[in-house]
Amino acid sequence: MTRKRTERNAEPMSPNDARSGEPAAAEPGLGHFPIVGIGASAGGLAAFEAFFTGMPTDSDSGMAFVLVQHLAPDHKSMLADLVKRYTRMQVFEVEDGMAVEPNCAYIIPPNRDMAFLDGTLQLLEPAAPRGLRLPIDFFFRSLAQDQHERAICIVLSGTGSDGTLGLRAVKGEGGMVMAQNPESTEHDGMPRSAIATGLVDFVLPPAEMPAQLIAYVTHAFGKPPRPASPTPPKNEVALKKIFVLLRAQTGHDFSQYKQNTVNRRVERRMAVHQIAQLGDYIRYLQQNPAEVEALFRDLLIGVTSFFRDGEAFAALQEQVIPRLFVGKVSGASIRVWVPGCSTGEEAYSLAMLLQEQMEALKQSFKLQLFATDLDRQAIERARAGVYPASIAADVSPERLTRFFSQGPDGGAYRVQKALRDILVFSEHDVIKDPPFSKLDLISCRNLLIYMGGDLQKKLIPLFHYALNPGGALFLGTSETVGEFADLFAPLDRKAKLYQRKGDGSGARRLTVGMHVPRELEVGAVSRPHERFPGESKLPLRELTERVLLQQYAPVGALVNPSGDILYLHGRTGLYLEPAPGEACMNILKMARDGLRRDLTTALHKAVASQQPVRHLGLRVKTNGDFTRVDLVVQPVEAGSAAAAEPTLLLVTFAEAAEQTPEISAAAEATQDAGQVTTDSDARIAALKKELHAKEEFLQTTNEELETTNEELKSSNEEMQSINEELQSTNEELETSKEELQSVNEELATVNAELQAKVVDLSRANNDMNNLLAGTGIGTVFVDHQLRIQRFTPAVTQVINLILTDVGRPVGHIVSNLADYDRLVEDVRTVLETLVPIEVEVRTNSGAWYLLRIRPYRTQENVIEGAVITFTEMTELKAAQAVLRESEALRCMAAVVRDAHDAVLVQDLQGRILVWNPGAQRMYGWSEAEALAMNIRDLVPEDQREQSLAMVKQLARAEVLEPCRTQRIAKEGRTVDAWLTATALVNATGEVYALVTTERTKRQQDVNDA
Repeated sequence: MTRKRTERNAEPMSPNDARSGEPAAAEPGLGHFPIVGIGASAGGLAAFEAFFTGMPTDSDSGMAFVLVQHLAPDHKSMLADLVKRYTRMQVFEVEDGMAVEPNCAYIIPPNRDMAFLDGTLQLLEPAAPRGLRLPIDFFFRSLAQDQHERAICIVLSGTGSDGTLGLRAVKGEGGMVMAQNPESTEHDGMPRSAIATGLVDFVLPPAEMPAQLIAYVTHAFGKPPRPASPTPPKNEVALKKIFVLLRAQTGHDFSQYKQNTVNRRVERRMAVHQIAQLGDYIRYLQQNPAEVEALFRDLLIGVTSFFRDGEAFAALQEQVIPRLFVGKVSGASIRVWVPGCSTGEEAYSLAMLLQEQMEALKQSFKLQLFATDLDRQAIERARAGVYPASIAADVSPERLTRFFSQGPDGGAYRVQKALRDILVFSEHDVIKDPPFSKLDLISCRNLLIYMGGDLQKKLIPLFHYALNPGGALFLGTSETVGEFADLFAPLDRKAKLYQRKGDGSGARRLTVGMHVPRELEVGAVSRPHERFPGESKLPLRELTERVLLQQYAPVGALVNPSGDILYLHGRTGLYLEPAPGEACMNILKMARDGLRRDLTTALHKAVASQQPVRHLGLRVKTNGDFTRVDLVVQPVEAGSAAAAEPTLLLVTFAEAAEQTPEISAAAEATQDAGQVTTDSDARIAALKKELHAKEEFLQTTNEELETTNEELKSSNEEMQSINEELQSTNEELETSKEELQSVNEELATVNAELQAKVVDLSRANNDMNNLLAGTGIGTVFVDHQLRIQRFTPAVTQVINLILTDVGRPVGHIVSNLADYDRLVEDVRTVLETLVPIEVEVRTNSGAWYLLRIRPYRTQENVIEGAVITFTEMTELKAAQAVLRESEALRCMAAVVRDAHDAVLVQDLQGRILVWNPGAQRMYGWSEAEALAMNIRDLVPEDQREQSLAMVKQLARAEVLEPCRTQRIAKEGRTVDAWLTATALVNATGEVYALVTTERTKRQQDVNDA
């Protein structure tokens, strides 16, 4: 099984274990009741209300509740007072060191981080600045470390991902996790992030959580004590059935997993489903394949984080990472394996350290990091490389900036492609699948502590095989290599760093010819008389030595331990002959009959003992006859560096003497004893000697066969490792292909959306152009430098603009404005003060415009220039003039109406147009009667010609002096009056009416007086 686990020396005890007398999760004096941590952020108040309202009012829950909410650091919290309204429990705002009691609720104060330690709540000053705090994760982690399986955490409404890493710790310690149903939240960021981990046991609305919580606690912690005896046989049989179901569905065998761990996980799943009997749970597993998968997930809970256990990673960075690059040339491979990588945090942490070291060396290496796990979902998450924003608590800001990219909304972090390309993620079972090979580092942390002793004894030698000589092994703080101290030497016992020792007899076999001196290479075979280039004459001493060697030295061959011939001296045809079949220069295959068996034995003994081996008087068949031969095999050193080179052997052949020393000594002993050796005794002795030689040959053959088998087995394992590596790479390529296909589909979707937006933008642009053209308002857009960016056609009536003027300063363009030359200054004033300006301006042609200058604001409220608009108001100006004239006439009508004098208006034909009340009082005719009369009706006959002459004079716009005249009143009486006449002139200067003001002689006398 390959997953990251917790780093505790002992397995956490189940509730029944604690009652049986074994060490419990909490100190005895602190009470044994569950602690429920509740985390919330935005929208949390409504969730708290629903949760505590759903708590039973007629009984105690037997639990303590600790509420952690994101609070404003500079405002007093009213949360405690609000929660008191919804619950019968006592509610406290936490004070430093406050002890936790059951049936109470505790609320974090503002501007504090809170931790759980030995049954008390400890307050700390926040280490992170405002906006980067993760108080929920911080509390959940401390709660898991202190309470283990009695820790329960609930994630309610909120934005972001706070609580996600903390619930991993709680689940890893055997606790229970709840999350609010996203549909019932005001903000679903935190619940969705929690649910995405796949570790949440219950997803419920807050109102339904208390009932489920009480049922779980009652089942998990309310059982009677279990006897302290080992697991009963019935339970063992039941567990084996569970192992069978797991193996049948998942393909993985948990039978050698630690039984305490399996028991605890099974009991937790039974508590979740409130199943009392193990047999009932087995039937539930058979009927619900999804529960088998859920149990499998629980057994593989990955409690991991970036740079987990900082001291151990610091030791790794200082003592191991630099050693991986020592002695490697630029471009060489650095290979690392992380079995049980879970969701990839540790693998990416190692990749960051390797990348930093490579950049520090300023050299380029091929970094290959294989991260494996048997949990497919975890591998998929690791491949995605997307992690919540809460990883900022474990990764330094420098590394976050360098190796991650954050979403635009400040949410999740994504591993950058350069770092992601270093890793190959693969689904892999470290127990049954072939390992990777030729590795420089293996990081297997917190995996072995969950496996039985037999599995540990298999994995440590496996890691030794997979590592290169001098490679490093990185284990968890509670793990060790155990009895395999002969395979690994400790580098740092506290950090659990080990270095691979040499293979000893299991070292890889060197290839033929490796480390052989140049003068002994195979190419020098059978050339003893070859002269050096340019050599014309040999020195006498060398010539003499050569002749002596040829005549008197025994013939021989220099071979390696496998028998491959490296050099031949003398004529060896009497002892060696080419073997039938494919040409081969191996002395064992070329040895003649009678020599091969003893030669094989002698080579093996010489290699093993490093001492000369002699076989005297061997009968070798040559050309149909037998020759007595003395065989000597002795190790030789190739040079000063012989210690690092393979053993070389010198095989010499010499004709045996007529009687060997052994035979002579035996004969003398026989003569001294006076004994006569019979032919039968000699035959028996010869047979015994031959039998002994055959036994030695058989033993040597068996040993060589075992060595060959070991080498074949090693080669087979290496080929399996290579095959596994290729399969992993192929799987990674398949995943990359799927990712590229997905990205391609996303790009196609984005492209379609962009095309639609382009069409919409084009339509909106056309609408805007037609709108601006249809309004007839001349508009000019300028930037901060007063350069023209755009203008509408209507503005060309005011400013002489053409299309090529775009980009030119507006002050360089000639305008048609009269008496207005402050356009540039006014625009600058608006850009400086952001206060709009409105001015009425007139063109040279007499048209009037309203000039408006306003700042140009973007949607982000950024000032990017100014907008100048010209709205034509010529008709408005004319209307204003008419309005002023009408106002003047209205004022005049009021004066005429209130005057005591008679005021009459007549046209040039004498028709009366206006008749004021004064005229009615003076002459007696009403206004209606007068408007139907002609002025001639008021003039006596003898004065009508004079009146007509006066009208003609006024029609010529001549000014007349006031004069005396007479008018005929309604009663027929004649009224003497003073008359003042004035001509009314229109806009063209023509007289169109006459105004006369008339008063009686008495009124005139009063005025004169």
